[in-house]
Amino acid sequence: MTSYHFIGIKGSGMSALAQILHDMDEPVQGSDVEKYFFTQKPLEERNIPIYSFNKRNITPEHTIVASAAYNSDNEEIKEAESEDLTVKPYPTFLGEFASQFTSIAVTGSHGKTSTTGLLSHVLGSYRPTSYLIGDGTGKGEKNSTFFVFEACEYRRHFLNYHPDYAIITNIDYDHPDYFKDINDVVDAFDEMASQVNKAIIACGDDEYLQTLNAPVPIVYYGIEGKYDFNAENIESGENGTSFDVTIRGDFYDNFTVPGFGEHNVLNALAVIALAHYEQVPSGTIKERLADFPGVKRRFTDKEWRSQILIDDYAHHPTEIKATIEAARSKYPDREIVAVFQPHTFTRTVTFLQEFAAVLKLADQVYLCDIFGSTREQEGQLTIDDLLDLIPDARLLQEPDVGILAGHKDSVLLFMGAGDIQKYQKAYEERFTGL
Repeated sequence: MTSYHFIGIKGSGMSALAQILHDMDEPVQGSDVEKYFFTQKPLEERNIPIYSFNKRNITPEHTIVASAAYNSDNEEIKEAESEDLTVKPYPTFLGEFASQFTSIAVTGSHGKTSTTGLLSHVLGSYRPTSYLIGDGTGKGEKNSTFFVFEACEYRRHFLNYHPDYAIITNIDYDHPDYFKDINDVVDAFDEMASQVNKAIIACGDDEYLQTLNAPVPIVYYGIEGKYDFNAENIESGENGTSFDVTIRGDFYDNFTVPGFGEHNVLNALAVIALAHYEQVPSGTIKERLADFPGVKRRFTDKEWRSQILIDDYAHHPTEIKATIEAARSKYPDREIVAVFQPHTFTRTVTFLQEFAAVLKLADQVYLCDIFGSTREQEGQLTIDDLLDLIPDARLLQEPDVGILAGHKDSVLLFMGAGDIQKYQKAYEERFTGL
């Protein structure tokens, strides 16, 4: 039995993969920066050792897996290279691991995490299923039939995978620090599709997916047109969103998902199509869709004093629009207050006008300073450039979060892929005990 050392174990994919290996009784440890990330909690619950970066962590006895966020500048990777030890990048290792199972890659510009979580929830009640979700959640079962995993398009990492199935939720221009334009993104997804072995489940409502080329059957789902799987008679209620599903025009069943907004219906349709393809009984699909608890940081809402606080990962204009619309659908009689932290300077400057347009859909907007990344710590624009495009928008600093209390009975949407959660935490702590 080998043992594993993960360089950058707190990364969402790395953390989930370490959890999977641990659940399969494989010895695993890792290293990372000192800063606390929510992805380390499940590692700590499993007593998986987490060390600070140190070249002494590197030994020949370990299979070394490195996060794509680190390179030879990292002292552990540098030590491994000096000792002529193999360092497997996370995408490479994940591709090798997935090949052991009936693998289902969930990809797309938006909705990957929610769809991966929903699919693993449904399949897990039918056959033993291991899964890796992009919110840092992983579960491993030794005798798994299925392995469901989130496949990220960034830097074409998903080309390391040759899955049996792929769900593709949509194609949109994002990661402007890597992709040149939308055509570059489409080319990447086309190449990924060429590596799928059995079938692809794709959203027919997406114009780019309509032209997808692949050597395997493509099963389309959607709302707007006529596809293999369609959602019809969509209605929102207290328990979420209900809809009828037709398969090539024939009624299949009625389903309910706890979420709100058409994007949640589309995610569910993708899962229904894949599950039907694998002959999961409709009753099982129905039950599991209805009791899906959700995934971390995707419309995670809670009542707090007179307000509703929502934590959401939305960091692209398309995602922000969907989150605001979902909030209006679930809470139609409340003021919607957007608290948004842009993520990366390249994304902010590329989509500056689009960010302004979708944020105006909220009743009030607060903007936090731009959150950089390990690849870029500063840029030429500032948060003022976005503030200037949104009438009545205000800058929000962490010490000033108390101003949000003035929005009584409102829905506060804390959105972003950086550390936006610290603003919500500071806000709650400010009034705890009052």
